[in-house]
Amino acid sequence: MSEITINYANMLSDKIGKEHGLTLDELKSLQPLAGKIHDLLKVKREKGELPFFDLPYQDITEILNYAGHVKDRFDNFVVLGIGGSALGTIALQTALNNSQYNLLSKSERKGCPRIFVADNIDPVQFAEMLSALDMDKTLFNVVTKSGSTAETMSQFMIVMDRLKKLKEDRWNENIVVTTDRTKGILRKIADEMGLKSFIVPDGVGGRFSVFTPVGLLPAAVAGIDIKGLLKGAASMDERCRKDSILDNPAYLYASLLYLSDTKKGKKIAVMIPYSYALKDISDWFRQLWAESLGKKYSLDGKIVNVGQTPVKSLGVTDQHSQIQLYVEGPFDKAVTFLKVEEFKSKVDIPTAFQDKKELSYLCGRSFNELINIEMEGTEYALTKNNRPNCTIVFPEASPSAIGQIMYMLEVSTAFAGGLYNIDPFDQPGVEEGKKYTVEALKKS
Repeated sequence: MSEITINYANMLSDKIGKEHGLTLDELKSLQPLAGKIHDLLKVKREKGELPFFDLPYQDITEILNYAGHVKDRFDNFVVLGIGGSALGTIALQTALNNSQYNLLSKSERKGCPRIFVADNIDPVQFAEMLSALDMDKTLFNVVTKSGSTAETMSQFMIVMDRLKKLKEDRWNENIVVTTDRTKGILRKIADEMGLKSFIVPDGVGGRFSVFTPVGLLPAAVAGIDIKGLLKGAASMDERCRKDSILDNPAYLYASLLYLSDTKKGKKIAVMIPYSYALKDISDWFRQLWAESLGKKYSLDGKIVNVGQTPVKSLGVTDQHSQIQLYVEGPFDKAVTFLKVEEFKSKVDIPTAFQDKKELSYLCGRSFNELINIEMEGTEYALTKNNRPNCTIVFPEASPSAIGQIMYMLEVSTAFAGGLYNIDPFDQPGVEEGKKYTVEALKKS
């Protein structure tokens, strides 16, 4: 199995200077703390308190069987979910299926349904999506662990009402639920109405749920190789069992961003995939890093107000919108490139303008060469201007590689919580807004 790797030379002081770059000694100085965090995570894992660690080894037979069962029965599969109930699915779909998947014929999709993710309650967008679908041929996946997420449950009520008018007592054939095993109103509704359901394991929060049925069910329905995905995650788990910062990819990445933030003032973490397939990995990571690490209180109750701001970008698109700021603007950013060595397709550039001096350098080359050379150019410009940057290299955007990066980033986040001395698994700031919404609607 080909492994993803991290090149962090351009984060170091010998490349970008001591003011903005880290030293190996600074990285190594974290090792005593890293050892303690590692031991704590290991104990919690063994006690079953951090079940996301063991998701690569689950039995996925039920998911695969169900995906095969619905494959020929439905033309569309719609995820009703938001945040961690949607971002993982979007990332997997973008990374591992044809970029024009929903425009392909059913035979070209190998019989699999089109995939839609309703991750917003904009009334126009939601109404237009429903009006474009044949409701009878659409399977809706209601995804919320708590079972009380206002956005998702309001979507569910609208869909249920329309299905009942269309199919009367057979409406529940078009609904599958992903929620808690025993708790929450959606679990109660699913049991009362006989809805097919899948379980979000106890102790797995939404942003860590991509390797549960939350992410795996839509992926399997779309024909994605979820066995390969989990195999990649398991291989990364083996690499992340070491307590050494320099030998553990997840600990290394977390330490680079943590030190850049706390020692060098890099309060913004920019992720730039130079591959369309990886563009929504950065969106998924944005929630993971922000919601997990943006905290007011430390574990010992002190007000700390910590957390880097994650920003998503896309190469080469954002070379023409954001890179000017990153190269010459404030020294407050650490950049992560995502680079793919072997793309699934090759697009050659013809020699149409070989006689034109201004364009002849492009003739006979390929998009594959051009996109990675442009990444090297951005990397060069950042480094020359003393801007810290590292590169996560993918041999290819395969199920294994995607499993590796997503698992690595989850472990990085858990480890970073220890570095910041905060709880990376709660989200009290989010809950305040949710409570306000509920109370405001009750009063109005």
